[in-house]
Amino acid sequence: MDTIIWWFLITFFILFVLYMLIKTFFYKSVAQKEQRNSASMKLTLQEAEILIQKHQLQLQRALGNIDILTQEMNTLKNEVKTLKQRNSQYRVETDKYKTRIRDLEQKIEALL
Repeated sequence: MDTIIWWFLITFFILFVLYMLIKTFFYKSVAQKEQRNSASMKLTLQEAEILIQKHQLQLQRALGNIDILTQEMNTLKNEVKTLKQRNSQYRVETDKYKTRIRDLEQKIEALL
């Protein structure tokens, strides 16, 4: 009876050690997979950060270009306003000269 208990304990101990070894290797492989996934995720995040910075710079440049274009557009609007004012002044002057010419033509015809 004593030997049966002894063999039972030894068998149980061996099975326990085997179980623990298998469990250790399993968790070790799981930990290695997690490390690989973590490294892959870090690399992906770094690439994403680089892309974000690249696009952020492009956006800042585009916004700067928009500011420059807006300033140019405003100056052109002001130039158009001044040109319209000059054009209206020239029209008024042209109308004055036309009426003056008509008056002079009528005076010439009256003299003839």
